[in-house]
Amino acid sequence: MSVLATDVRVRLGRTQILHGVDLTARAGEVTCIVGPNGSGKTTLMKALTGEIPYDGRIELEGQDVARLTPDALARLRGVLPQASALSFPFTVQEVVSLGLLDRRDPRPVRHALAQVGLLDLAARFYQDLSGGQKQRVQLARVLTQIGTPVWHGGARWLFLDEPVSALDIAHQVQVMQIARDFALGGGGVIAIMHDLNLTAMFADHVVVLRDGAVLASGSVAQTIRPEVLEPAYGCRMSFGTQPGSDIPVILPLLAPQAGAADRAGAA
Repeated sequence: MSVLATDVRVRLGRTQILHGVDLTARAGEVTCIVGPNGSGKTTLMKALTGEIPYDGRIELEGQDVARLTPDALARLRGVLPQASALSFPFTVQEVVSLGLLDRRDPRPVRHALAQVGLLDLAARFYQDLSGGQKQRVQLARVLTQIGTPVWHGGARWLFLDEPVSALDIAHQVQVMQIARDFALGGGGVIAIMHDLNLTAMFADHVVVLRDGAVLASGSVAQTIRPEVLEPAYGCRMSFGTQPGSDIPVILPLLAPQAGAADRAGAA
């Protein structure tokens, strides 16, 4: 049970965005896609989810994504985009209810809101929420749509594009734990991440993109390394580990400022 992308190429206008990307993501795992701005992460996710045309082949649970109907895709995978704009005064509960595939049973809405810690805001207008709360509401909508991690003997999938970008540290961990629990339940998760430390904490598999191509792919130990990430991001980094574990901790290193050494010596 997997998502399998082979030689995926995407051109937008005259610009080639993806250059022969190969990717394998397995059910039961959290796969994180990382890389600098403009490396093709969101374009790759849009191709994987069937949102944009592409060359190459993408399979979702053994089925050709290009041949799946919108209804079939909606039952196999849920997609959390970077941003979701609403122009009408919907309540939180109404927004999450948009994910219901069976309108006769509203229980998944309350369950999803409880998962993201927003059940007490169900009657609040969506426009009145903070950016982080809106992001969690949209995640609840996706969870409502996709339901259980396993369906008819096959895995369901969560595709999350920067799911923690607007969240405080506690809610970042909460959302990533939801993703982890979904994978532990037999589903699959593919998440675009900018936070390398959260990636190191929660990923089973990491794909590093740069300039529309895969620079590295493998476990956290194989990819969250200076020889991989420093060329990918074009900056120096400091690597350590969390106390009492082998989970990497990554910090950027500031370039020395002119005159800093002289000032330090004078002090």
